Amino acid sequence: MGRFVNCSKESVPRPEMVLFDYGDTLAWEPVPNFLRGWQAVFQHVCAKPEGVGPEEANALADSLWRRFSHSRSLSAARKGGWEIHEWQQLRTVAEALGIEFSLSLPEIETVLMDNSCPSHPHPGTAEMLDFLHRQGIMTGVISNIGWSGNALARRLDRLFPAHSFVFVLASSEYGIRKPDPLLFQIALRKAGLLPEKVWYCGDSFSFDVRGAHSAGIFPVWLNRGGNEPEEADFPYLTVSGWEELKNYLMEKLK
Repeated sequence: MGRFVNCSKESVPRPEMVLFDYGDTLAWEPVPNFLRGWQAVFQHVCAKPEGVGPEEANALADSLWRRFSHSRSLSAARKGGWEIHEWQQLRTVAEALGIEFSLSLPEIETVLMDNSCPSHPHPGTAEMLDFLHRQGIMTGVISNIGWSGNALARRLDRLFPAHSFVFVLASSEYGIRKPDPLLFQIALRKAGLLPEKVWYCGDSFSFDVRGAHSAGIFPVWLNRGGNEPEEADFPYLTVSGWEELKNYLMEKLK
């Protein structure tokens, strides 16, 4: 059951904007298959040394990812960790192995992303976004993701073709990750709103709830799995699904 924690529902202002996390909030992704993605990429390779194929490219990309993955952890983020942009990895793999593409780097990224990491909207998400639009509440996205912001924006356009987000903010474009308050402050600057006018909804208590609170934004924890919350002394709303969030918002709009 949803509930307001460390506050009353009357004390929380009506939002003028709701920001969302992407992965496991707006949409879900099956376990990625990057070898399949590289096999699709190699359909657009115009030159390469003999003996270099999708397996070699995938192995090098995986080793790079493992080398830098520690910088993306929660503990690293709390200490000023760093995000890696997919174009950096693609360029490193291509030039290290002597691969030339017939498409641009952004186009190759899309091929790799679509074939290795398909995405599916969570049930009811489109209806939730439509509800916010009809109520005049703006929406945006802040995601911890290595794919480029343009690639993520294109994916969201495909998943939710009837909805327009004011902006899509990917950590890859900034080098910092949630829960760093800077990402949330950048979002507020883009929105032109004070933090008390904004809610942020995400599935991770550590990255999303704590991150939003650190920037003065009211956090909404989307806890579909019924997980135990972390100990926190700040106000937030916890919901198990979109209908609960919609019901709370309807009360705020009366």
